[in-house]
Amino acid sequence: MDTVLQMVEALEAAEELSLPELAWALGSCSTPGCLAVLGDPPAAPLDLPALGPEQRALLTHLLRPDPTAPERGAVLAPDGSTVALAPLLAGMEVGLRMAGGWSGPTPEPPAALDALYAVTLTEALATAFLLARARNHSGATLGPDGCWDDVENPQNFTLLGPPSLVPEAVANGALDGVLLGARLAQAPVPLAPLLQSYYGTDNGTASGRPPSSYRRRDFGALTGLKKLEEEVVAMLRLLRVLPPTRGLLEDVGEEEEVAIARRAARDFMETFVECPAIVPRCMWGARPYRGTPKPLSLPLGSVYIHHTFVPSAPCRTFAACARAMRSMQRFHQDSRGWDDIGYSFVVGSDGYLYQGRGWHWVGAHTRGHNTKGYGVGYVGNFSATLPDPDAIALVRDGLLPCAVRAGRLRHDYTLRGHRQVVNTSCPGDSLFQEIRTWRGFEVGTGFRGVCRGWGFGWSEPTEVGAMRTVET
Repeated sequence: MDTVLQMVEALEAAEELSLPELAWALGSCSTPGCLAVLGDPPAAPLDLPALGPEQRALLTHLLRPDPTAPERGAVLAPDGSTVALAPLLAGMEVGLRMAGGWSGPTPEPPAALDALYAVTLTEALATAFLLARARNHSGATLGPDGCWDDVENPQNFTLLGPPSLVPEAVANGALDGVLLGARLAQAPVPLAPLLQSYYGTDNGTASGRPPSSYRRRDFGALTGLKKLEEEVVAMLRLLRVLPPTRGLLEDVGEEEEVAIARRAARDFMETFVECPAIVPRCMWGARPYRGTPKPLSLPLGSVYIHHTFVPSAPCRTFAACARAMRSMQRFHQDSRGWDDIGYSFVVGSDGYLYQGRGWHWVGAHTRGHNTKGYGVGYVGNFSATLPDPDAIALVRDGLLPCAVRAGRLRHDYTLRGHRQVVNTSCPGDSLFQEIRTWRGFEVGTGFRGVCRGWGFGWSEPTEVGAMRTVET
């Protein structure tokens, strides 16, 4: 992302084409729906003095992604998320046009559509679900996420599962394209400072969350489920009359068209708006699991809430949270002799959850209960203070209901603090009082002790004050 922002600055300083205009000229908008909305692109400029040969080559590579692998035109943002440039820049191009009085596509599409959603999201979303229908709903329609080879010097990005037209990188680019396009439509501003501020590269958010980490929340506030469903219907009606895509809809009636749009909008909102983003192990630099992981039998019936105690301060950036994850894993593996980091998931104060052992493998977080529930740990010491409200909501309103909906957690699950089943003060007095108000909290006397050392997993004080640790 830093390299892209440098190119934006150079283009603006030279008063040449803006990056969204250049992206359009270089072919980032090459799908039938996008071309119908934005029109045929101008010829790509032969010479851009503001950009060096390497920058021009990189930009061309990023803005002409392989349509069968849309994640290839993506970059790594400072918040640890991966963003596809094509939908991001298409949304900004629409916003700039709207600010200049643009009235929309010509000729008018068969159904009124919002150009901002059409060029960022709804064409890919509608096409993905049409193709799924043609395959009898086999294969992926949304996702997956992926990993970079090196987060310090990212060069190659690899998906973590079967590809779709809307992998997480494309979803992130679409969300950002809608949000920044809407901002530009209100009043055009220089793009370099806008992007720097949004992604947190302007030194104003070095110790806090950049706006990009709120993309799911902000998109949800801007775009309700009904709005997205309406925009997918409008896109389906446009695709029906375009020669390259009309074959996908030749046997799709009006009622089924609406049903496809409803399902596409619902699945997208659940996956990329309502449910929290989870940073995969490969992105925070996890070591390999030692030995053979034991599978969980889903759905589970319990959730156990912890705080890490050490690190004692919440982590508020991707870099800090990734460091904390690596440090905790080293401690668990090297000092405690465990196979892996004990938690199922870890909660940062940077807007993200971090995958520990994940949904499918037995953890080492709550002695005697590891096969029965997920262990969720908040980074920080919450004996006297609470996590940020956003971090609380990330689990209470995001992770838990999404786990139920996905069949990973029973709808009648019980939620406990670590102290209720193990002799410890974890998850801290303040956080424990907070979770008492959450759905599923089970009241019980439990245990009450002292949280020692790294306040996660299970620690049993011995008669001589030493620590005996067990992964069970």
